[in-house]
Amino acid sequence: MSTGITMTSMSTYAILGCGSVGHAVAKDLVDEDKDVLIIDRDEGRVEALRDQDLDARQSDIRDYEVAEAVADRDVILILSSDVEANTAAVENIRDYGDDQFIIARASDPVSSDALSEAGADVVINPSAVIADSALRALETGELEYKTQKLSEVIEGTEKGLAIRIHRSPDPDSIASATALKAIAESRGIDADIIYEGEIGRQENRAFVNLLGIELVSAGEVDMADYDTIAVVDHAKGGEPTDDENVDIIVDHYEQDHNHDVAFSDIRPNVSSTSTIMTKYIQELDLTIEQEVATALLYGIRAETLDFKRDTTPADLTAAAYLYPFADHDTLEQVESPSMSAETLDVLAEAIRNREVEGSHLVSNAGFVYDRDALSQAAQHLLNLEGITTTAVFAIADDVIYLAARSKDIRMDIGRILEDAFEEIGESKGHSTEASVEIPLGIFTGIEVSEDNRETLLELTEEAVKKKLFESMGVESSDSSNGS
Repeated sequence: MSTGITMTSMSTYAILGCGSVGHAVAKDLVDEDKDVLIIDRDEGRVEALRDQDLDARQSDIRDYEVAEAVADRDVILILSSDVEANTAAVENIRDYGDDQFIIARASDPVSSDALSEAGADVVINPSAVIADSALRALETGELEYKTQKLSEVIEGTEKGLAIRIHRSPDPDSIASATALKAIAESRGIDADIIYEGEIGRQENRAFVNLLGIELVSAGEVDMADYDTIAVVDHAKGGEPTDDENVDIIVDHYEQDHNHDVAFSDIRPNVSSTSTIMTKYIQELDLTIEQEVATALLYGIRAETLDFKRDTTPADLTAAAYLYPFADHDTLEQVESPSMSAETLDVLAEAIRNREVEGSHLVSNAGFVYDRDALSQAAQHLLNLEGITTTAVFAIADDVIYLAARSKDIRMDIGRILEDAFEEIGESKGHSTEASVEIPLGIFTGIEVSEDNRETLLELTEEAVKKKLFESMGVESSDSSNGS
């Protein structure tokens, strides 16, 4: 039996209380040629240990003399099942005055606290260890089952696999789809990644171009050409997946609709779909291509804001697995793309028109062609001194587009936008970044025409700022240019 204990450079050990746990630890230590003294009150057990050539002595670990007997030991492991006896032993050893390293066994959180207060350096709870081990075994078994099921669905494809991602996809969507495509191709199945809208932000375009990821616009394909359809990282796009022909769903967001699908893996307890797909790559023991590893690592980093937002242990272990296989020079280019002329114009306009209340900044960028430049402007403005929340809006195609960012842990910017515009617009996003689209005519109550666009812009600026600041809990000043 392996205990999983890492041996240290310390040379002498004492084990007080040698039941099944203590015996397993003692055996591991002796196998490592460590000097081990065992003390237990059960005479028959002590005799049995001696028959195994172990240095064992019979005594009650609660006796003060035991503290003196182990005074020359570097590490003391107090492992009896009697927690009260363990606590007494810790107190006696600390009272004796030696500065030994003590590991003590608890039975529950209350006894764990008592042992720590008594002076134990490390407290272990076998029940918690067993429970944790059982959960890990369950997760392993569940992943094995799901991987087999996913493989069966993919391998049942005859004409081709369509992998649908959400409108104007972000790195997590693209990376997750890239991984599923790699899995399909490893099984000899042709797959296409299908998207709607545009690849908007410059980072996302750089991501796709530098890694050579092949995406197909929905307008260029006939879905009848595919007999298996997967929906990957789709829910956060706010679009319902009501297609009865969906066969596979993988996401880290709950779906708005229930689907009777052949395979579904939805895990809200992780922060990216790229994390989920990395687990499948690992379980299938695929030789991961550099482009796929780089895409998945960027997908995780982008979705967690470089591990600063809602990061889970699963995200970190997936990233650690991917790291050696990724192209870090390409990642650096993706994360620092050149800024287009229009983005610079939008940023300049947003800086010029900013209004600041406390640490909150709201700005009107006017009329734009590239609405994705708004999110980049909002992110850049977040770097201004004293600013924790930004919102930049503009008009494009008779629609008000607004992008917001926040690094204030007390504020959920996604909820702020939903509260401010839920009756007239469609919002989506996270606690730290969000966006909203509002039909211009509905917002102002005025019919849109070329003659009144400037008037509409002025009305929009006043109303949007007022609604946003109110939802943020501050009042807008009369000034429209801020400082």
